[in-house]
Amino acid sequence: MNRDVVAHLRCPVCRETLETGGSPSRALRCPRGHSFDLARQGYADLSAGRSPHTGDTPEMVAARAEFLAAGHYAVISAALADAAAGATGLAVDVGGGTGQHLAAVLDRNPALLGLVVDASKPALRRAARAHERAAAVRADAWGRLPLADHDTAVLLDVFAPRNGAEFHRVLRADGRLLVVTPEPDHLAELVAALGLLSVDPAKEERLAASLDAHFTLARRQSLRATMRLDRAEIATVVGMGPSAWHREPATIDLPTPLDVTLAVRLDEYSPK
Repeated sequence: MNRDVVAHLRCPVCRETLETGGSPSRALRCPRGHSFDLARQGYADLSAGRSPHTGDTPEMVAARAEFLAAGHYAVISAALADAAAGATGLAVDVGGGTGQHLAAVLDRNPALLGLVVDASKPALRRAARAHERAAAVRADAWGRLPLADHDTAVLLDVFAPRNGAEFHRVLRADGRLLVVTPEPDHLAELVAALGLLSVDPAKEERLAASLDAHFTLARRQSLRATMRLDRAEIATVVGMGPSAWHREPATIDLPTPLDVTLAVRLDEYSPK
């Protein structure tokens, strides 16, 4: 695990600093003796037994990796990289999955280190190797993140849970919170044809409730594109999202190629 990233981590039990130890260095340890093994793939489990869910399944993670690698969400990665321009220090992607968006941010911003926080072990196996300046840890986005107070320069939240109070705790006073959320017509063609889960009308209300007390909206931009998808790509986009829990991708049968709408919003916040 990248030692420079480890310097930003904190023990989930006692909040002390962590460092790699042993020979070979296969664990993270704090001065009080709490120890957390590093998985063979390079990520650390810092959930301390507090994660109430396992996150995305191996099948969902594989679908996400395949879809992102094809470049269909490249417009999102590029916008995040632009929004992080000039930042120095640590960039954290909460619910960051395979680390694809974070890797794009690091490629564009060489003064940043990166960390993916996710609950899914299959995702973390990929995220740990997503970029040479990045690391990955398992933790619950709804709980206390294993990070130092007011130390993070950029925090990414792409279709992920938003823990406003905790995001405020870990971000520096000059830090940036970048939140990507789907617009009502995101994937509209698939939602209509396949009966997929649609954007909750109350989502905007919940976003405001989770962030307004701690952050000020600095900038808002709409990201839109048309994705031409074949049958396999439609199956992967269905299989990587929440609809995968309710619909078997193998049963999808639509005329292809199909033009599908990408419609998301990128909000940039500053801590209050």
